[in-house]
Amino acid sequence: MSTAAASARPGEVLADLLPASRVRDVALVLGGAALTGLAAQIAVPVPGSPVPVTGQTFAALLVGTSLGVRRGVSALVVYALAGLAGLPWFAGGSSGVSVSFGYILGMILASAAVGALARRGADRSVWRTAGAMLIGEAIIYAVGVPYLAYAADLPFSTAIAVGLTPFLIGDAIKAALAMGLLPTAWKFADR
Repeated sequence: MSTAAASARPGEVLADLLPASRVRDVALVLGGAALTGLAAQIAVPVPGSPVPVTGQTFAALLVGTSLGVRRGVSALVVYALAGLAGLPWFAGGSSGVSVSFGYILGMILASAAVGALARRGADRSVWRTAGAMLIGEAIIYAVGVPYLAYAADLPFSTAIAVGLTPFLIGDAIKAALAMGLLPTAWKFADR
């Protein structure tokens, strides 16, 4: 058993298994922002929707869960600010404010929620991970869909039809991936 894994205590997230330092935290925050930006480039247009299916939400939830609240939120804020400043790493190489920017704001809040749940061990079993991912996704939609309705001047029912419904199957697949990845990472850390 590794020293880091042997010292893992309740209240820790995966990032806490690395030796503590400010350099580590800065690297994790920048790495989390970069991972989210790279995952956003996996973008598949959805017919009839101004919002594509991306890997961005999956990355944002993994970042929040793996890094914890403070570092996870920091990573997503860096991601958002860099995209607002013109770095083309929002979905499909875009930047700035668009009708889908509410989902990015939701990802910041979701990373805080899943990070807090991970500190309580929600990432260490398959079913608890599933619950954490579903809560994170719900938060993203709770912010993203109303923002889409407002920014695109859509009735709320239309925003749900184009900004939520087409994404449910993909989000279930992303949650299933997280259900496998996060508990497995803890099992490897315990070896």
